[in-house]
Amino acid sequence: MAELELAPGDVVVVRAFDDVPEHHFRVEGVFEDCVTGFAVTGPLAGSYGEPATEMILRIVSTN
Repeated sequence: MAELELAPGDVVVVRAFDDVPEHHFRVEGVFEDCVTGFAVTGPLAGSYGEPATEMILRIVSTN
């Protein structure tokens, strides 16, 4: 799969993990192996997170 061009403000889809379903996540920071920001949907909505870039399935909207 091609590398996603991620930028602060993008909303992405994070794949399901453990008991957390697939959800939208607003990116605040982009690093080599992860992004930082906040969950927008799902049971973690409003929670800060640092998902690994390999957990990101696609970009939903850009900044």
